[in-house]
Amino acid sequence: LEGDTMGYHFLPCERDQLYLMPPALQDWMPEGDLTWFILDAVAQMNLTAIERTYRADGWGQAAYEPAMMVALLLYAYCLGERSSRRIERLCQRDLAFRVITANQGPDHTTIARFRQTHETELATLFTQVLRLCAEAGLLKVGIVALDGTKIKANAALASNRTAETITAEVSRMLTEAQATDAAEDRQYGAELRGDELPEGLRDRQSRLARLQACQERLTQEAATATAQQQAKIETRQAEEAATGQKKRGRKPKAPEAAADRDAKANITDPDSRIMKTQAGYVQGYNAQAVVTEDQIIVAAEVTQEENDIKQLHPMLERVQANLKAIAYPHAVRTALADAGYCSEANLLAADPAGPALLVATNKDWKQRKALREQPPPRGRSPKGLTARDRMERTLLTKRGRRLYKKRGQTVEPVFGQIKSARGCDGFMRHGTAACDSEWKLLCATHNLLKLWRHGKAGWISRRTGPTRQRCGQGSGKKNGG
Repeated sequence: LEGDTMGYHFLPCERDQLYLMPPALQDWMPEGDLTWFILDAVAQMNLTAIERTYRADGWGQAAYEPAMMVALLLYAYCLGERSSRRIERLCQRDLAFRVITANQGPDHTTIARFRQTHETELATLFTQVLRLCAEAGLLKVGIVALDGTKIKANAALASNRTAETITAEVSRMLTEAQATDAAEDRQYGAELRGDELPEGLRDRQSRLARLQACQERLTQEAATATAQQQAKIETRQAEEAATGQKKRGRKPKAPEAAADRDAKANITDPDSRIMKTQAGYVQGYNAQAVVTEDQIIVAAEVTQEENDIKQLHPMLERVQANLKAIAYPHAVRTALADAGYCSEANLLAADPAGPALLVATNKDWKQRKALREQPPPRGRSPKGLTARDRMERTLLTKRGRRLYKKRGQTVEPVFGQIKSARGCDGFMRHGTAACDSEWKLLCATHNLLKLWRHGKAGWISRRTGPTRQRCGQGSGKKNGG
């Protein structure tokens, strides 16, 4: 109002004011922040395998410190950031990323190349993080739960092609390339190369390589199906010859008819497969994880198999290998799994020395209904039960009910935390090996976040002064340039 002598009391907003920023990065982030935790965790890791790939003679252009690049990737994955371009922007705009990189700011090409070059070494960080969890007393493997989740590939369902379509496209591209070569020979001469191929033709060469990989895979699958069908026919014929009587039932199809003519392969990521999920079909991979009661992941793998039936024993063996690698003294006593892992062969192959298996024999909702409504079995087990029948009886016991209820609350929340909370429901890279490395990094950062929130790591630095190791004071190895 006019004449009102009262003035508003606002803080000044002067964007032209010059500020003196804190001279030390240690003053930029509060103690206990995830940034410092990641830096302290990387300081506990053995990165010799990565450092060996750099030149040690001091020649060439200096490379970014491997410890800094590893910390950058781990911190970004903890936040669900996996795009190298977004990470580059964050290194320029986000205070925590600037602390991680010591204001060096690697570009997206460097970040992507580091992740690709050290794909295998980065996957081994999973075991090193597991060791940190064990040293902090956070690892208890008495009871573990196993499950798989479908994760989208960096490819579309629409990119799938049948063998016939792929063969026609490969033939067309080869004919086009032959015509191009003939035209260039007339223009430049047979002995002269001429200018470099334009970008469009270079892309075609990459596409041709992927098409040929798909063609090879479909041809091999068809040959395998034909061979298996022929073996089935020969076995049937041998049994009939031995008994002198024809077997009942439908005769096997001819080997040529056994191959799936409608089988498809993805021309963007030939390693990926069509996966069925509750929401429909996706082009992706089957990501496996074995999780403890405290939701620490003790084994992680990526497979092309559409279902889980063949993953039970390989994943339990991977758990034992990981525990042995970190010299963990205890073994898994009980392993829980849903009906996707249940088969007569899997149950019969269980190791008598352990772990004991509790595998659902029905779909999840049917299993829960049976545990809720059916009474516990009484008396001795009847003779002549199959392995599946014995497992079903075991699940209905009081102990079986109590243990199996832990499965859903153990492993399924982990997938929710990774895929929903962090938004990592699709892979960024192509190929089984690359996606396996990416999955292990996601699982390693899941464990790191668990360890950070529990605050049980005794090696965490409690100081914020200049005693922290600065980036660049590591091995000092240089890049070959």
